[in-house]
Amino acid sequence: MNYTKDKIEKAVKAKGYVWFEGPEDYDVNIVGVRNNASDDKVTNVFDDILTISYKVKGEWVYKQWVVTTDPGKKGVMEFGNVAGVARLVPNQYRGSHALGLHQGKYEALRQQKNVKVYRDKNKDMKFDETLIQEGIFGINIHKAGVDSTYVESWSQGCQVFKKSADFDAFMLICKEAAKIHGNSFTYTLIDSKDII
Repeated sequence: MNYTKDKIEKAVKAKGYVWFEGPEDYDVNIVGVRNNASDDKVTNVFDDILTISYKVKGEWVYKQWVVTTDPGKKGVMEFGNVAGVARLVPNQYRGSHALGLHQGKYEALRQQKNVKVYRDKNKDMKFDETLIQEGIFGINIHKAGVDSTYVESWSQGCQVFKKSADFDAFMLICKEAAKIHGNSFTYTLIDSKDII
């Protein structure tokens, strides 16, 4: 699905969330879009979008990449938390992430403030949205493989890029943003049905 900066901005503002507009360069809007077409079934594929919108020298830049905002099949069936696998609740999480190591291995956007997640432990391959927990659960924004086909255990709640090269491009933008605005990033997750 191809979106535009204007469509993402309109959806974010319609939710009453903040849209960052500068005036400084690289005042980034990081917005995930969860695909609602699967009707809460565990698809185990990368069928969501992560977008970033920001200004450079007064001109808007918009980019989007294929990601998952949902846990994969292996994550759903073999979760480590007794309450069940995590799935991020759509919301705007102000200052929720910062540059840091993902599982101590490589630089990513690491959760640093509380977020809300749905917990699902019945392993029926449908995402339940009844139990919500709030806290720091390691809901990072990171990468899968070079070009991964299935999500499996790449995500147990994390927002995960399908292609490592796309993630690298995203991280370069985040590093530029951190030089100007400091090491704190807001992450916003919306549903595809929110976009008109």
